[in-house]
Order: sequence, then structure tokens, then C-alpha cells
Amino acid sequence: MPSPPLNNKSSILIVGAGTWGCSTALHLARRGYKNVTVLDPYGVPSPIAAGNDVNKIMEHKEPKGSQTDARSIAFATCSRAALNGWKTDPVFKPFFHETGFIVSGSTTELIQNIKEEEIDSSEGEFVALETAQDFRNTMPPGVLTGDFPDWKGWFSKRGAGWIHAQKAMISAYNEAKRLGTKFIVGDPVGKVVALMHQDGDVIGARTADGTVHRADHVILAAGAGSDRLLDFKKQLRPTAWTLSHIRMTPEEAQRYRNLPVLFNVAKGFFMEPDEDKHELKICDEHPGYCNFIPDPNYPGEKRSIPFAKHQVPLEAEARAREFLRDTMPHLAERAFSFARICWDADTPDRAFLIDRHPEHPSLLIAVGGSGNGAMQMPTIGGFISDALEGKLQKELRHVVRWRPETAVGRDWHSTQNRFGGPDRVMDFQDVGENEWTQIHETEQSKL
Repeated sequence: MPSPPLNNKSSILIVGAGTWGCSTALHLARRGYKNVTVLDPYGVPSPIAAGNDVNKIMEHKEPKGSQTDARSIAFATCSRAALNGWKTDPVFKPFFHETGFIVSGSTTELIQNIKEEEIDSSEGEFVALETAQDFRNTMPPGVLTGDFPDWKGWFSKRGAGWIHAQKAMISAYNEAKRLGTKFIVGDPVGKVVALMHQDGDVIGARTADGTVHRADHVILAAGAGSDRLLDFKKQLRPTAWTLSHIRMTPEEAQRYRNLPVLFNVAKGFFMEPDEDKHELKICDEHPGYCNFIPDPNYPGEKRSIPFAKHQVPLEAEARAREFLRDTMPHLAERAFSFARICWDADTPDRAFLIDRHPEHPSLLIAVGGSGNGAMQMPTIGGFISDALEGKLQKELRHVVRWRPETAVGRDWHSTQNRFGGPDRVMDFQDVGENEWTQIHETEQSKL
């Protein structure tokens, strides 16, 4: 069945106003589409959107050596475009901080892996960090005070840094609205409870207030919540990570300005405090958490269901503090002022999923950030718009296609080449009610 006609007067419905939804709305509006509506159960920025964050890593490297497979080339195409967007697009440029990036490990195996996969195959300029003092010298005195036990790393000063994802998403949202995009947000008016089907096609979506929003074309870009609206044939696994904030004094925040991102592939990473709230963000590194419950579509199997929570498991707090003891022990015992779990959706091969649905020609799927979605914000909407128009470049189109064959016999507990923590995917069902942080709401509300 062919996809329906498309022109600038076609009605287009985007389900999801997160990172990719806002980017797509912006790019469609810039291309002259006049009848675009976006639905989301939350306002922008959504409290559960992966992109609702004070900072995210932005890194690009060209594939070389062992990384010249189709997926790596496709990802490089997307991230190269994104980096250019962060540097030149006035909607996004103010929120990119090209402060540099340190990648490191603390076991012989991981250090060798980083050298082979990240450094030897890169065209960038990396400086080797062999000692604790080498690490300390990458930042102003008094920032890195740890002993960095067994750490080795490499520092790149260009083409990488961090983005203020939340502000960038709001900027894209505001510009899309200015260009005529209609956003319907909040529960129940923006909460999509079902896609609407007719004659084998998807003709719109029904929201919790009972309204049916019909459209010529529907784009499903609801991130980790997407597989609750469509059977993805096991292609999506909602996976969560854990982040925490430490409140800094204004003097500390000033000293911690313009810092490179410090990332240990098995322990965690941190980025400089945001300029508004002076919050230092720390993430403990691990293969992720899922929330497994019985899957009604596949008897005897389980599926991961996202939920929002502004606390993290105590084991995640312990990992974050271990990372701080290695790097900034003077902060290791300071109280957390904020924490939350952050959801994304993993595909089996961690390539994006951007394609027309084979059985529903009016439905375009735009999901599967797989931990790398937020940094694509300036340009991912352009690739999604290309897919809608049927002109996505061939090499990219093949990699991001609808591909249920990759999910046959899928191992839901696969670490997908991620490291840290217990080196396995964890289950929130195993975290007891009293095994979460108890950050006071008075502290959270100050944010």
C-alpha cells in the first residue's frame, strides 16, 4: 500500500513533544508545512523526556578502521550534521558549549578498548592522560582533587562538549510555534491513549479526553513510551539511567565554568554546573535499568514499562559517590539536591528507527534514540522530515529502516556494549520501596 500524498497543506500529527518531536515540528515548519499538530501529555519540557536535562554530552567522531560498518557510518552522518547544527543554527547555537571531552577507563581491558575504538580510529586530536596529575591539569586548580586510581584517558578539546538540552528543546518548541505549529499538551487533552486505525491504516490518535485527532500523516515520536501505542515486534526496549545533582555555591559554580566533560566508560561522568541553578550533574555509568512486567502481547515474556520518578536507587547513589571519590572527593559526601531516572528506548542494534510502518502507510516511526538521541536535536527532525517525504538518503534509510528481523529471539537483558555497575541490565522491580533516595521535596522544589 503506497503512502498517501504529501504537500504543504497536508495535516500532520506528531505524537510526542520531546527532543525528536520538537525537532521534527521545527523542521517541518521551516519546510513550509502549514498544518502540523503536536500532542503530548506534558508541557514542554516534559518531566519524563530524556532531553529535559540541564546538560547532555555532544561528541562526534568519524568512523575509521573497525567502525566502517553501515551503522557507524550512518550514526556519524547524523552526528556530523548535529554538530554543525549546534555550531550554526541560531535556534540551537546558544546552548552548545564546546568545552572538550575526556574519555577514560580504569581497567586494562576497557582502556585498551577505548584506545582501539575511540582514539586510534579518530581523526581528532587527543592528549593522553596517564597520571592523576594529568587528569587534574585538564581543569582549574581545586576542581579535580582525586587520586584517579588506575585511570587512563584521552582529552579532546575540539568537536565535543555539552549541550543545555532543556533550553535547546524549549527553543525549538518556541520557534516551531512561532512558525505556526500547534501544540496541544497536558493531561487529558494532549495524552494520546491510542492510535486510530481505519482500513488497515493509521488515521490519527485519540487523547484521554476522548478527542480524535485525524491527520493525513502521523509521526510517532514518543520516545520510551512509544511501544505502548504500537506493537514494535520487540524492536524497542525502554531503558533508564540515573542522574543526580549537587548544589554548588555561586563561587564554586564560577570556578567550575567551561569544564570539559569527564567520562569514565564504567564509572560515570559529570559536566559543569548549569548557570541558572548552579547544579553539578553526576551520572553513574551502567548498562541501564528496565522495569519488567508480564507482556500481554507475548505470553510468558516480559516487557519494560517506563515510569517517572524524581529519586534514584540507593545503589545508584553509591555508584555516583564512588565516582566522586575517584575524581572530586571533596564533593563525595555532599547532599544531593535533585535526582531522577531518565528513560530512552534501545533498538537491538542501537541504530535509530525512522521509517514508514510497512502495514500502516500513513504512519511514520521516529524512535530508538538508544542513548544518543538528545545530541541529535538540531538536525534529527530534518532526517525525519526527509523520511516523511520519501527522500532519506539510501545509506541512512537502510540502517534506520523498520527491521523486526533484528529482534527475533531478543535478549532483553543484553548490555548492548555498555559497562559499569554490576555489568548487567538491572530491574527496578528488584529495588525495594525503601531502597530509593529520599531527597526532600523542599530541595527539589528549589530547582
